Amino acid sequence: MVRYYKRVVLFLVLIVISQLCLCANSNVPCIEQERQALVDFKASIAENSPNKLSSWKGSHCCQWDGIGCDNVTGHVVKLDLRNPCYPPFWRPHEELYYNRHFNKLDFKDDVPCLPLIAPNWKSSSYVLGFHEKPQAYLSLSQAGFSGRIPNSLGNLMNLQFLDLGFNSYLQMSDDISWISKLHSLKHIDLSYVPINDTHNLFQLLNLLPSLLHLSLNYCELGNSLIPRHAFQNMTSLVYLGLSLNFIHGPFIESFRNMTSIESLYLSENNFNSIPSWFTDLDKLTLLDLSNNGFHGRIPSYAFTNLSSLVHLDLSYNQLDSVSSLSFRNLEKFAYLDLSYNQFYDPVPEVFQNITSIESLYLSGNHFTLIPSWFCNFEKLTYLGLSSNDIHGPISEGFRNMTSIEFLDLSQNSLTSIPSWFVDLKTLVYLDLSLNQLTLKEYFLSSIINSMCRLKILDLSRNKLYIESMEHIEISKCISYDLQYLILGYNHINGHLPTWLEKLENLKYLDFTSNFLHGPIPLSIGKLSKLHGLYLSNNTFEGLIPESISQLVNLTCLDLYSNKLDGSIPKSLWKLANLGDLDLSTNSFNGPIHENIGQLVNLYVLDLSSNKFDGSIPQNLGKLANLYYLDLSNNSFNGIIPESLCHLANIYYLDISSNMLDGIMSMEKGCLLNLNYLNLGNNKLNGSIPFPLCQSQLHNLDLSNNKLSGEIPNCWKDNQEWSEINLSSNKLTGTIPSSFWNLSSLFWLHLNNNSLQGEFPVSFVNLKKLLILDIGDNEVSGTIPSSWTTNTFPILQVLKLRHNLLSGHIPSQLCQLKSLKILDISRNKLQGSIPKCIGNLEGMKLEKVIPSPSHMQSYKLIAEAPMEFYAEAPAASDSQWSAEVVTEVVKGVEREYTKILKLVVHLDLSENKLVGFIPNEITWLTGLHNLNLSYNQLEGEIPKLIGDMKSLESLDMSHNQLSGKIPNTMSALTSLSHLNLSHNNFSGPIPKDNQFSTFNDPSIYDYNPYLCGSPLPNMCDVLHGASESKGKEDEDGIEKVWFYFVIAIGFGSGFWGVIGTLWFKKNWRHAYFRWVEDVVDDIYVAIAIKMAKIKKKMKRNHEHE
Repeated sequence: MVRYYKRVVLFLVLIVISQLCLCANSNVPCIEQERQALVDFKASIAENSPNKLSSWKGSHCCQWDGIGCDNVTGHVVKLDLRNPCYPPFWRPHEELYYNRHFNKLDFKDDVPCLPLIAPNWKSSSYVLGFHEKPQAYLSLSQAGFSGRIPNSLGNLMNLQFLDLGFNSYLQMSDDISWISKLHSLKHIDLSYVPINDTHNLFQLLNLLPSLLHLSLNYCELGNSLIPRHAFQNMTSLVYLGLSLNFIHGPFIESFRNMTSIESLYLSENNFNSIPSWFTDLDKLTLLDLSNNGFHGRIPSYAFTNLSSLVHLDLSYNQLDSVSSLSFRNLEKFAYLDLSYNQFYDPVPEVFQNITSIESLYLSGNHFTLIPSWFCNFEKLTYLGLSSNDIHGPISEGFRNMTSIEFLDLSQNSLTSIPSWFVDLKTLVYLDLSLNQLTLKEYFLSSIINSMCRLKILDLSRNKLYIESMEHIEISKCISYDLQYLILGYNHINGHLPTWLEKLENLKYLDFTSNFLHGPIPLSIGKLSKLHGLYLSNNTFEGLIPESISQLVNLTCLDLYSNKLDGSIPKSLWKLANLGDLDLSTNSFNGPIHENIGQLVNLYVLDLSSNKFDGSIPQNLGKLANLYYLDLSNNSFNGIIPESLCHLANIYYLDISSNMLDGIMSMEKGCLLNLNYLNLGNNKLNGSIPFPLCQSQLHNLDLSNNKLSGEIPNCWKDNQEWSEINLSSNKLTGTIPSSFWNLSSLFWLHLNNNSLQGEFPVSFVNLKKLLILDIGDNEVSGTIPSSWTTNTFPILQVLKLRHNLLSGHIPSQLCQLKSLKILDISRNKLQGSIPKCIGNLEGMKLEKVIPSPSHMQSYKLIAEAPMEFYAEAPAASDSQWSAEVVTEVVKGVEREYTKILKLVVHLDLSENKLVGFIPNEITWLTGLHNLNLSYNQLEGEIPKLIGDMKSLESLDMSHNQLSGKIPNTMSALTSLSHLNLSHNNFSGPIPKDNQFSTFNDPSIYDYNPYLCGSPLPNMCDVLHGASESKGKEDEDGIEKVWFYFVIAIGFGSGFWGVIGTLWFKKNWRHAYFRWVEDVVDDIYVAIAIKMAKIKKKMKRNHEHE
């Protein structure tokens, strides 16, 4: 026993001595030359550099962040500038519980949390001149570098670890021979560094005999850059990463000789088969072949005899079956991922023989049933079955899984949970979201009270009908490990329960989109470990409790769409860790306190749709990490603070629909990362700042202000423009020609200004344009005939109303196949309506083949040729829902927003159009609104107008139309607005269907020969008179036609004979000879006849 204590004491003494030595060595100053090199390095990238470099001050460079020194010599041996931040959109409660490795999560090397200004790697000074120093470690992963990698890296002769990964703006130099000088190199990571032009890379890598780890993921290699003997001399290589490299076709033979390989990552390429020699890689422990286009059956030879294999990933392929011999002799096999393939029932029984399996992922297939033999997996801890077709109650196959810790059954059709399920007490992660579960409160209580080890519970998006959360009792566990409680998108009623305070380890609480009401309880402040609180889309009311200040770890607070009111408590501004704050769509009021500037970690701030007033706080400019700011739909006044220009990382800024005024200004270099800017619906004045059109914006909305002057003609095509809205201002001058260079533009609104001049001729680059609105200006000239389907292949809305346009309607407009709204009203257009108007396919309904359930179904078509859709992605429904177009419908000016995509409208009114209404207009069977009023059209209404069954509004007033109102109009059963006044229609007004609802006589005014209800003119008197008058008119017309036909017949007969004789001399001679012969024959016949008569008469006379 004494010996044991002596050993313990000796061990403790050795530890103390080692720590003293380390402390002593840590004070060894770094070499001054090397310190100065580091200072120079920092100076070259100091502007907007990561916070890691902020510690690079003073003389002790070995104590700087990212720097490691030799404890004896003081030489710098380690430079680590990896960025350790989380991604800005990352919400742990959403991402973490979907990660199947949640117990091994490590975010140290995740993507940067903020955009970095990529420092240019200008010269060899970046390697700090340490070529004579014994440093072994250099990591610049995710540091945001750009430029060429300097050749002087080859001077680091002793380098063993080199990580330049995730610097996508880096470039390999033409000469990369420096790699071959790094004879001690064991680890090299160039992932996400483009090396597609480097053809001798593998030749040089083969000269590194000590290389163990080679990571070249997403380097754009392709087949051509990997030679046949790429890995011939890499006899020590144990790790190879070649994922995301566009490698395709059969497995290249270069992998065959890698007999030392242990970890092989080949995901996201395009291999088409698994070679038989794969089994020769007998040291392989990890193999990732996910997302490679494999299809069909997993061959029997594929993985047989890989006795060392532990981890196999075949997810995201098109595999549908497994050979019974595929997984033989895999004694150490523990991890299998076959998720997102094409497997159907039954689950392959070959899995029964893999008794060593610990993690099995079968998500994203088509399984409907879980076999009972699943309970035989005694070592199974992770099971993923999400996104299948499993229905009914949870299977008995889970009942005896005594080791299960991770269970994901989300996105299926499960309806109930059996009572024995709560006996799975080893569960740590349980995801049952996106099912059809109808649990009651007592069962939720059983889960929480029985599964005391449970850390993540997700029951969101089910059909949980819980009348009151307060009835749940939480008391049976000594302590609760629950960290994530996610119950959003259900039918949970009542108040937020006070028993939540017993879940002392809770980090994320989500009750989004339920029916909770009442105040937020003071007890919420007792959840001191809470990181995320999501209570949006409920009906909570009252104030935010002061106890919110106790949630010192809170990073996300989402109270969107409730009935909360009052001012924001000052205590809220003390939550220094807050990164995402959403208080939008409530009734908060009062000014925003300047203390908001204390939330230095805030990256999302949404205070929109409240009743805030006062000025926008200057201290918002202190929120350097902010990238999303929405203050719209409030009552903020005053000027836009200049401090907002300090928000270097902001990309979304919306201050629309307030009462802001003053001159709009924007300095050059301000808000360089801004993608979305909405300042619409304010009172801003002045001109549009020049820097806006040279920015990296995607969306710009300055509508409904008091901006004046000309639109700057400097719009730069950044390949990202989506919308420009400058409508409803006081802008003058011509339409800038540089607009037509914005090749990615979807929406262009310039309406309601005072723009003049003519349209630019060239629109060749606006092939993605969906809306062009230049209405209500003073644009003159003609509508360009160059506007064809080649110019606007997918244009759906064209508004040119209320301008000074003249000339004819060009027939080329009929080529705009996708057009659904055409408004060229209130101009000076002349001529007739082109007959090709019926070719506007976007305004038609196409009949679908009848089926028993849809005998009269139709679909609206508005399609451009497929080649244009291939290169021009359609805008999303959410983008359409934000668009606004004003149209005159049913005599009233209306704004269309959320349903704009469904509106089909043609307005040619208030021009000088003449001629008949073309029959082809009735082909536009999908048209909702047709306005031809205030023109000089004549003739009758086309008889086939009854085919336009989608018509809701029809206005043909103030023309010179005549004839009867066609009875076919009675078939327009959707028609609710009609105006035929001020024309020359006659006869009775139809009485059937919709016409019986039109009781306003003014819609027929100034048609003196119309009769019938609702007009006072009775058809029994006036109609008879009009009929007799019509008969007289018809008789007169018949006489005219009679004499006309006779004249035509006479003329045809006369000139048919005389004309022929006139021009044909031989015919004429023959004709005259024939006439003479006929005359002679007649004369002879008459003479003979007369002689006979005389002889007979003489004979009779003598007889007498």
